[in-house]
Amino acid sequence: MKITKNIRLSLYILIPITFWMISGFFKNERIDEPDSQNELFSVKTIISESIEYQPLIKLKATTKSEARIDVKAKTSGEVVSIGAVQGKFVNKDSILCSLGIVELNRTEVKAPFSGYIEKIVKPGNFLERGQVCATLIQLSPIVFLAGVPEYEINKVKNGQDVILELVTGEIIKGELTFVSKSASSETRTFNVESQINNADGSIKDGLTASMTIKIDKVKAHKISPSILLLNDDGRLGIRIVDSNSNVEFAEITILEDSIEGLWVTNIPDRVEIIIQGQGLVEDGQKVLTNLK
Repeated sequence: MKITKNIRLSLYILIPITFWMISGFFKNERIDEPDSQNELFSVKTIISESIEYQPLIKLKATTKSEARIDVKAKTSGEVVSIGAVQGKFVNKDSILCSLGIVELNRTEVKAPFSGYIEKIVKPGNFLERGQVCATLIQLSPIVFLAGVPEYEINKVKNGQDVILELVTGEIIKGELTFVSKSASSETRTFNVESQINNADGSIKDGLTASMTIKIDKVKAHKISPSILLLNDDGRLGIRIVDSNSNVEFAEITILEDSIEGLWVTNIPDRVEIIIQGQGLVEDGQKVLTNLK
């Protein structure tokens, strides 16, 4: 069974917490050995330099028609003919239903905009004033709608590039055209939209899709999750070596868990990272580094 990224990230945090707690039980029982004045503890390190990284926000999305309206009769009468077929495209002001009545200017029900006929009455039906002649939907542009969690909304803005993938496998490139200023009271997410040209109507209303937002690029390091640990305050990070060969704890921010490793930030652009022996040294301790 494949482990999802969220579960893997949880494990990366849980495992260091477990070792941190265990170390607390035995901390007082450790026997201090005499320090050697001539020998330093040796750790294996690497030099890591940050590179420009493109963070992504991946969301579930659905398609939504730009407009949907029930076109209603303005008077009562029998439908003597219809000017459209269900599922077909009609232009604005096309006659949808013709009623057999004598009131001038009210015998024809017309399309208020160009779109597709979702539903239309059959000839011979009797319509009362205000009853629906046809349901018309506008599919161009089509809107992809998604919800951004409140903890990530400050990273999102209009004009950012998005990648939209339909359940059919079709991939479409676009950009964000709307970012809500108000969160949903139920989901605590902010609605975002991307409008896509859909002149041929090939993208249907109500389809499930995914939306990947390319937020602003940042400088980041790629590290192995195996070097993560917690400091005495319970903060997640790594151990690094400064220019004087002293050990320091560096708290990190995880951007993404990829197949190749963790992309992290919040540490210097160029840094010497301890990749072996980090759990056996303490902050401020001088060490002998063995660069990989």
